[in-house]
Amino acid sequence: MARHLDSTEKSLWGKVIATVKPMHGGKAKPVPAATPSADKAALAKFLSIKPKPVPADSKPRHVPVQAKIAPVPHNLDGHWDRRITRGSILPDVSIDLHDASLSLAYNRLDSALEQAISQRMKVVLLVTGKPRAHDRASGEGRGAIAAVVRDWLAASRHAQHISAVRNAHPRHGGSGALYIMLKS
Repeated sequence: MARHLDSTEKSLWGKVIATVKPMHGGKAKPVPAATPSADKAALAKFLSIKPKPVPADSKPRHVPVQAKIAPVPHNLDGHWDRRITRGSILPDVSIDLHDASLSLAYNRLDSALEQAISQRMKVVLLVTGKPRAHDRASGEGRGAIAAVVRDWLAASRHAQHISAVRNAHPRHGGSGALYIMLKS
């Protein structure tokens, strides 16, 4: 059932309506003061409207909100993705961590990123080597750097300067290398 407005609510609603301007240039029509008999007539008219029957075999046309909004997979535009896919990216600098221990690799990466950021470079090619079986707990074994480098980048002091990290094109090392896109 509809709730009736009390006198305070009616006066507030009247003030709100007085501030409304018509969208299409016409004059706003004043809202007549509601009388108890007019309210009853409107309510009776509303209650007499019957909804259209819905066939039993029809399904509701509900589209989930997630399907309506296209997800943004990352913060690079399509231009960068096309360049990565084609292999037409030319890195400004290449950092090779193949032969390094974990601590040496981290220090080499940190100093190289600092230099690349100070020189306003856009793309850094980071060669880590192909990931292989290793003991992540101890950090030993082949592929240890490749396994932890994304964590290093996310937690590094340079993280706010990194726009994106993507797998490299096969001509630049494929799964054994990464592109680090830096913000300008």
